[in-house]
This record gives sequence, C-alpha cells and structure tokens, in this order.
Amino acid sequence: MKILHLDSNHELLINQLNDLGCTNHEDYTSSKSEIEAKIANYDGVIIRSRFTIDKQFLDAATHLKFIGRVGAGLENIDCEYAEQKGVYLISAPEGNRNAVGEHTLGMLLSLFNKLNKADKEVRHGKWLREANRGIELDGRTVGLIGYGNMGKAFAKKLRGFDVTVLCYDIKEHVGDVNAKQVSLKEFQEQVEVVSLHTPQTPLTVNMMNSRFINQFKKPFWLLNTARGKSVVTQDLVAALQSGKILGAGLDVLEYEKKSFESLFSNDMPEAFKYLIKADNVLLSPHVAGWTIESKEKLAQTIINKIKAKFY
Repeated sequence: MKILHLDSNHELLINQLNDLGCTNHEDYTSSKSEIEAKIANYDGVIIRSRFTIDKQFLDAATHLKFIGRVGAGLENIDCEYAEQKGVYLISAPEGNRNAVGEHTLGMLLSLFNKLNKADKEVRHGKWLREANRGIELDGRTVGLIGYGNMGKAFAKKLRGFDVTVLCYDIKEHVGDVNAKQVSLKEFQEQVEVVSLHTPQTPLTVNMMNSRFINQFKKPFWLLNTARGKSVVTQDLVAALQSGKILGAGLDVLEYEKKSFESLFSNDMPEAFKYLIKADNVLLSPHVAGWTIESKEKLAQTIINKIKAKFY
C-alpha cells in the first residue's frame, strides 16, 4: 500500500510500515487543497490533527482504504461519510490512556495542595504556610463522566486512595471494580470531583454549562483532560466566582483550534483572562496524553491495528 503521512510521528511508524512492504510518503507542509490534488494516489493516510478530513477530501481520495489518527479521538474526520465510502478508521486511545490518567491525577493533587499557587509565591520570596494549607483526597467521592479508555485509566490511578469512584456513561454496563456506574441523578447528588473523559460529539459539546453545573448538589472540583468544547468557559467562570465550582484543572480549552496545536483565532476572551489569573485554576496546553512514552505507544497501536486489518 502507498501511505501518505500528514504529521510527524514516532519513527517506528514509518519503519514498521516499510517492513510490511508499504511505500511511505511524508508531506507535512502542503496545503489541504494540495494534498487533495494527489490523495487519489494513496491507499492510506496517517494524520494527527493537522486539518479536518471532510467530504471534499474523502471524495478526492478515490483509492483510500484507511485513515490512521495518531491520537485518541476521530473528531477531525467525517467518520460517517468515511464509513459510507468503505474507509477503515483507526484511532489509538490505548496508546495515551495511561498518560492521561497520570496527568489527571497530577492536576487533581496539585489543585488540592495549592502547588501552583505556592510555587509562584515561594519564587517571589513569600513563605505563606497557612494560606497554602491543602485538603486531602481520601474520603471523597470522585465522579467520571465517560468511562472508556481514559476514564478507566484515571480510575485505576485512584485505587491507591481511600475514595469512592463513580462513573456516568451513556453506554450501559461499563462500570468495573474501579468505578461504580450510576445514574446521572445519583452522580450529581454525590460527587465532589468531576472529571471529563468524553469524546467530542454533539452530545458533549457545551455539556458543562450553567444548567448542568447547577444540578450538582455539592460544590465540586472540575477536571477536563478530554475536549475543550465540552465546557462553556463563561459558565465555568461564573461557577468559580460563585463557589459552585471550587477549582478547575483544564488541559483543554473551548478556544482551541481544530488542529489542537494553537489557542486563539482572535483576541483573548474575557473568560480566559479570568482563568489565567485565578489561583484555583490549573492550565496545561492539551498535553495530558503527550508523554515520551505515549508517542511511541500511539504509533505502535496504529501499526498493530493496520497489521490486524490488512496483513
């Protein structure tokens, strides 16, 4: 097969495809229209998040057998249309789920212990012990919305703590020994920490809005290592100001571009100006699944799935 690589990835991906007898071409700079002009020559595409693979692209890709997305989700691909055209879709959530689990736990512990605030203060010569007294995770109820690869990885990381872990998912019977699946009503009545682990779909876009937030019985901490558009930032800020949300760890933001590689299209929104000044908000640049190890695991997962399907 002839395969076109649109983003750089771990070298093992091309090396192992070469070993399978594939012809690999790399094009990391051409425009989308330039790629569309030649995509009919290829059987496979490997992409991360460079651009959206839409109907126009798929119509031009007349010989395409598969699309490999070196990441967890497929939201930058028109999956329904691709499947109609018989294109096999490959993603690799198994490759970075451990990284996401560790990052989410790190954010939670940092928020509870005010590590971000304390670090900045000590660097400026402030030694404020009482002002940085933390809280403990043990004894609390942690809730996970979405219990697939990422949710399960985070729940596994929580096993060392004396916590109750609940999960809510639109799929039935996904709970396991690490998390009890409950109804949304029970979830919102009990949890003190909410961690999002959902893909970007019409159901999850703007999911965490004022109406949804106010349905929770207790004030809670929010973690989002999933997709930025799941949280309405303005509503999050209002909840932080009112105390309904006690703090937030955000690896993803509503304002990210589709490529996930940059932040703003226009001027900085007012809501984000609040977040960057808030001591109870921790931010990272969409790197929860972005570790040295996950780069290799993601590539290997794609290879394994190509082998299983075509060889």
